[in-house]
Amino acid sequence: MPLRRRSRWWWLGPLASLAIFGASLVVLWHIVSQMEPAELAGAFSNASLRQLGLATAFTALSYLLLTGYDALALRRLGLSIPYRTTALASFTSYSVSFTLGFPIVTGGTVRYWIYSPKGVRASEVASLTVIAGLTFWLGLGAILCASLFYSAESVAMLARTSPLVVQIVGGVIGMATLGYLVWIATDERSLRVKGWNLPLPGLGTTLGQMALGACEVSAAAAVLFVLLPGGYNLEYTTFLAAYIFACLIGIASHAPGGLGVFEATMLVALNRLPQEQVLGALLIFRVIYYVLPFIVALAMLALNEIVRRIRRHEP
Repeated sequence: MPLRRRSRWWWLGPLASLAIFGASLVVLWHIVSQMEPAELAGAFSNASLRQLGLATAFTALSYLLLTGYDALALRRLGLSIPYRTTALASFTSYSVSFTLGFPIVTGGTVRYWIYSPKGVRASEVASLTVIAGLTFWLGLGAILCASLFYSAESVAMLARTSPLVVQIVGGVIGMATLGYLVWIATDERSLRVKGWNLPLPGLGTTLGQMALGACEVSAAAAVLFVLLPGGYNLEYTTFLAAYIFACLIGIASHAPGGLGVFEATMLVALNRLPQEQVLGALLIFRVIYYVLPFIVALAMLALNEIVRRIRRHEP
């Protein structure tokens, strides 16, 4: 069987991967250098072991559920990839894209780095990234709609508006989600962009995406919720609406990981809680949910590349 001839552009993938890896190290250094050691130590000393343990557990659950995003997308594309590869690609791509931002580029590049040796083409990685992103947005919409209706009065107090306005916003989100479900249920739907055609998941898979995405967003929000000071009668469903809104503002800002924007939004939303303790909780959340997985992901990417090179040179 003749060997496939390399494209003259084969070097673009490794170059992009190295660029992402290098940028990751720079951003990591910037994030760590911005943290005051005294403030970080104070925040951790004020948090109980139970809070830190629960936050770590919910972080692990969130990233575990994120691997389901890739697993669902691969199944939709008819690709059979071992779960260990899926888990590695998912964890590292999300850890890097959460920190660097621009997930289509950063997350897609990391996925291609890991999936390409398994025979997955660049176009399939792009499709996978889009479907995984769709899972996130569907879950976000479902949870936001439910929390706005369930805790309309409490959310209205946080947002300084009327419950009716909150319910109207929830209704609009719910109608948009329902409209999408009806749209994809009536016929085969595709996303077409400049000659690129991506068949969208059907109703059954889409409902699975919504459930998975909703669980993952809820787990991520729980990381911060358990770190907040207790005794202020803040319901989780109310907090969930504020958390999702802060995430949306962070995404819209294009700041890597919503850095600064997410924290400012949460401080405003939770202004009835002691601000110093909320700021400490936000700092711990940033470390546990973003920085530590990011460091682990970089180590895993480096180790994966070392193992790959060793196997490549084996006789």
